[in-house]
Amino acid sequence: MANPDAPFGMRFARTLDGSPPATRRVYISASYATALYIGDPVLWTATLAEKDATAKYPTINRSAGTTGTLIRGVINSFEHLPGNLTLQYNPASTARWCEITVATPMAVFHIRDDGDATPAAVWVGQNAVGAYTDAGSTITGLSGFAIDGTTAPTTTQAFPIHILGLADIEDNELGDFAIWEVIANTCYNTTGLYLGVTAA
Repeated sequence: MANPDAPFGMRFARTLDGSPPATRRVYISASYATALYIGDPVLWTATLAEKDATAKYPTINRSAGTTGTLIRGVINSFEHLPGNLTLQYNPASTARWCEITVATPMAVFHIRDDGDATPAAVWVGQNAVGAYTDAGSTITGLSGFAIDGTTAPTTTQAFPIHILGLADIEDNELGDFAIWEVIANTCYNTTGLYLGVTAA
């Protein structure tokens, strides 16, 4: 049976050493004009006006998941929004708190490919980029982020997603829309460890 075209972004699966996942409470600024979804990869904002005024919490933006970008974590839940307690995603320009699973070198995530190129066994051990081929769902709250098949996985170190292998899930087949186990590759990159950001 073919894999379904059903993206969910990045979803925590396990850690390589069996330890619990690292999570962190983070802030979304009302100044940030992009909707966010569960499964979206994120990075810290570089915009001073969006920063948490207490300086106790990072403020996030969505990570593009493209060449040279960082993935600091993945949204796993949103705190309740007063006035709409059932909202599963965060609309653009809406201040809110959420929790991320931190993208440590030990954190393994599941992610689908977008079906734009047929995956092959050679992908295992290579690096990939992501794309928001599908929009996030305002019903389920899930991200549309997926491995971008139009840019073939390779050994390019600046690609932010490292493919560990096909996820061992029932009915998950090596083919279009397969689910892969990955880690965030840009914990270690050609310019060192995590890069700092300048807020303007």
